[in-house]
Amino acid sequence: MTYVVTGNCRRCRYTDCVVVCPVDCFHADSEMLYIDPNTRIECGACVAECPVDAIYDESELPRDQRYWLDINAERAPAPPVINQCEPELPTARERGRQVGC
Repeated sequence: MTYVVTGNCRRCRYTDCVVVCPVDCFHADSEMLYIDPNTRIECGACVAECPVDAIYDESELPRDQRYWLDINAERAPAPPVINQCEPELPTARERGRQVGC
């Protein structure tokens, strides 16, 4: 199984999750984070750290969100690895309210 970042991360990009990752599998572009499925391990430490519930174990990913598996696999290799906390995006708090967190 793999872990996947979903659309709840979009316009938030909280980085609490990257600090607990032991293998540096997170990558970030200007809008959100992605998990590289070729680098990740099955620890799941990142799931509990996400304040907007954007990270799922593949086995728990809602059916209508399965396309995020492909998006993470396609987009993760291009942007740089992120492994330190950075400020969330200016739109993060409003986005969090929109997604119910």
